[in-house]
Amino acid sequence: MSNFWSMWISILTILVIVGCFVLLKICSKNTTPDIKEGESMGHSFDGIEELNNPLPKWWSYMFYITIVFGVVYLLAYPGLGNYKGFLGWTSSNQSIGTEEGIKADSKAAIENASKEGRWVQYDQEVKAADDKFGPIFKKFAETPLEELAKDPEALKVGGRLFLQNCSQCHGSDARGSLGFPNLTDGDWLYGGSLAEIKTSIMNGRRGMMPPKGGLPIDDSEIPGLVAYLHQLGGTEHDAALAAQGQGSFMKGCFACHGMDAKGNKLMGAPNLTDNIWLYGSSDGQITESIKYGRSGVMPAWKDVLGEEKVHVIAAYVYSLSNK
Repeated sequence: MSNFWSMWISILTILVIVGCFVLLKICSKNTTPDIKEGESMGHSFDGIEELNNPLPKWWSYMFYITIVFGVVYLLAYPGLGNYKGFLGWTSSNQSIGTEEGIKADSKAAIENASKEGRWVQYDQEVKAADDKFGPIFKKFAETPLEELAKDPEALKVGGRLFLQNCSQCHGSDARGSLGFPNLTDGDWLYGGSLAEIKTSIMNGRRGMMPPKGGLPIDDSEIPGLVAYLHQLGGTEHDAALAAQGQGSFMKGCFACHGMDAKGNKLMGAPNLTDNIWLYGSSDGQITESIKYGRSGVMPAWKDVLGEEKVHVIAAYVYSLSNK
């Protein structure tokens, strides 16, 4: 924070506190000296007469106490611009991110805070959580995935981790949406074995189809390709157009999707024969996929959650399509 904004915040905060004190003192005084305390103010409403009574002492004392508490709090904790407070407390000393530089800075900040005896709220909470749950995850990590996928307690934990970290893209029911895979249908771009699922979560995935597959396909050929893909998926199509589209497919689409169009899990190329469409199955959606290509990224979670938690999530995800 710049010095200007630090001073601005500090001055405004102090003025508000002083203003509250001054206002309370003014309200505590008798501003009508010609009318003694306890006497009538000379008017009434609905049978209720107003008396010249001071603020209740308990009410005034409560406000004085809160003012004093506020001053002590601002001296002890950061609240006045760049002033850090005499307790040295901070909510966090880390940057959020997975880049190597940020991770290194975060680790160094944690170590320095510990050596200097500073109380960093986030670090303390993480340490408490690690002390409590670390042994549980360690035990899960030592259990083979095949066994873990059948352990009800592990699956409950995996389900909670999934909701916290994966549901934003794949949905709370793991059924995904356009551009985000359905994890319950048994259709896997990169393989659905326990080891393959764990690898996908640990290291992330980056899928990319270039416009028109990077092939010499003219726009006029796209309707035929769309019809051919519908034919492969067993949905309604124009047979004549599909025959033309097959020729376009053979220009090179098979290099990724295979001669039988069943895809290639090593590349993440989808199976085009199962009528499962990541980006939609309408003519318009398929046309857009072919013409402009698609690009999808799943981030790596190994540095965010660690292998032990990923191990549990992998078992849970596997169980969703193997019930």
